Amino acid sequence: MTRAISPRSRKVRVLATLGPASNTPEMIAALFEAGADAFRVNMSHGDQESKIPMIAAIRGLEKKFGRPTTILADLQGPKLRVGRFAGGRVVLENGATFVLDRDAAPGDETRVQLPHREIFAALEPGARLLLDDGKLVLRVLEHDPDRIVTIVEVGGPLSDSKGLNVPDVVVPMAALTAKDRSDLAFACEQGVDWIALSFVQRPEDLAEARRLIGGKAALLAKIEKPAAIERLEEIVEMCDGVMVARGDLGVELPPQSVPPLQKRIVEVSRRMGRPVVVATQMLESMIKSPTPTRAEVSDVATAIYDGADAIMLSAESAAGDWPIESVAMMNAIGEAVERDPMHGDRVHFTEMRPDPTTADALAEAAKNIARTVSAKAIICFTTSGSTARRVARERPSVPLLVLTPKLETARRLGILWGVHAAHTRDVESFEEMVAKSKRMALRHRIAVAGDSVVVMAGVPFRTPGSTNVLHVVRLVGDELKGYG
Repeated sequence: MTRAISPRSRKVRVLATLGPASNTPEMIAALFEAGADAFRVNMSHGDQESKIPMIAAIRGLEKKFGRPTTILADLQGPKLRVGRFAGGRVVLENGATFVLDRDAAPGDETRVQLPHREIFAALEPGARLLLDDGKLVLRVLEHDPDRIVTIVEVGGPLSDSKGLNVPDVVVPMAALTAKDRSDLAFACEQGVDWIALSFVQRPEDLAEARRLIGGKAALLAKIEKPAAIERLEEIVEMCDGVMVARGDLGVELPPQSVPPLQKRIVEVSRRMGRPVVVATQMLESMIKSPTPTRAEVSDVATAIYDGADAIMLSAESAAGDWPIESVAMMNAIGEAVERDPMHGDRVHFTEMRPDPTTADALAEAAKNIARTVSAKAIICFTTSGSTARRVARERPSVPLLVLTPKLETARRLGILWGVHAAHTRDVESFEEMVAKSKRMALRHRIAVAGDSVVVMAGVPFRTPGSTNVLHVVRLVGDELKGYG
């Protein structure tokens, strides 16, 4: 039996990654009840077939809880890796010369294969090469089309197929590998709501993904390369959402550079009206521990105070020992931070200037009116979701109940700040709009008799992009009579 779930008591969304520790229908439902608002399916691990029951289980939540679900498929991207070693592992000594070449023969302490032709042409003497998440550092001495000679600046053990990062140059690689194209087509066939593109370096990287998606899903750009920071606003303009992917960003840049960059990416995304997710190592210790460190809790709280739309769990919920507890902790931190009387002031530290459009002016007015008349919610009628994104950008102090006739729109809004989306029939008239607003406010338990709500819509109805109505209504309390 369907039982509609009330809106979360917090506005920041929680995005949980699924994996071996959380891929059963029972675990996915438990994560949802613990506070997960959306689910990330990582295409880097496992085959496509293993994702089908996982996606079906997420969609199954819609019938169980009477609420649209949100699925983000995260593409692996062009991950760079070295080849294999004769013994599976070597130790590189500080000051030694080490060569990366195109010879497929197993490597040793002096050389190893680098099966990425693009890197050989892009490098310059003096460029750094980082191995195994930055644990080892090589400096380029010289190179030609088949060979890169380096000196080991920071040595250590290196084993087969470890990752390689090239922070000092823009590598002319396609943003989508053959695997990514296959995974993207699969994800679209499965009806996911968001496609996350990894290792974006330039706005042009988003063009092919956008074309292949063909409107079937929204496109999220993962900011994890220094080159992306240089063209951040152009990249944000080209996508539908942004992720601060602090893992690789923290490998290619000094760790102390990441916090100010995180704040900048969040600020730019908010200003440009794109939902922004902060991700990676948020509750890392909860992979093995039932409780996080105080520093991790502070890190999550900082992202919430900065006004991020969503906070994400990676291995904590995908492969850790405490997936439900990790989600519950994210939920608890969100609720505690948003109860802070200073939360609203801190979220609005980033000034949002509305664009000179009717829809933006009404979104800002809706936030102000809701505060002035102590309304319990803003109710937004939308087809494409653009009106909801405009209102969420203002970070109103009350929940945003979004009513849409398009299930795809309701699902995509699951990572948007403060949004509780409902899939419902469209309205035909102003009177029907008012009546439905009251009924849905009661049905979703966001208001009771005597409460006011602010309603936004567009006239003529059923016309995307026509938002031009702002109306305040008061509930009597008997609006559900005769509706079951």
